[in-house]
Amino acid sequence: MTDSKHIVCPSCNATNRLPADRLAAGPKCGRCGEAIFTGHPAELTDQGFQKHVDRNDIPVVVDFWAPWCGPCKMMAPAFEQAAAELEPNMRLAKLNTEVEQSTAAHFNIRSIPTLVLFKNGREVARQPGAMGAADIVRWVKANN
Repeated sequence: MTDSKHIVCPSCNATNRLPADRLAAGPKCGRCGEAIFTGHPAELTDQGFQKHVDRNDIPVVVDFWAPWCGPCKMMAPAFEQAAAELEPNMRLAKLNTEVEQSTAAHFNIRSIPTLVLFKNGREVARQPGAMGAADIVRWVKANN
């Protein structure tokens, strides 16, 4: 029997059980039919945040950002590039701190952008400040 992993759909937040050796094979969500891995960061809300952090059996890297933040805008393409490189072994996601203020407050986000790495529902690393794609990938791999 093959190992399986629980992966939360970035489109509808449904939890999917997928064979671990098939994560890179373009799996689709059993509920909504959308791609589980898109090569782009998932957009998180206060409502779906905890489910993504708690129910994904892969690490989740969250970029806490805001639309008015210059360094956040500068880092966005690098974060996109890192998502394409790190999936399907990681879920990269973004949380707009301007809109989703309660989650940002819960995690005591004081400066943006801030990257937070979660494993098994727990924060394991935090990095404030903008980074390039290679630095994001290196930081994630070093802390995973």
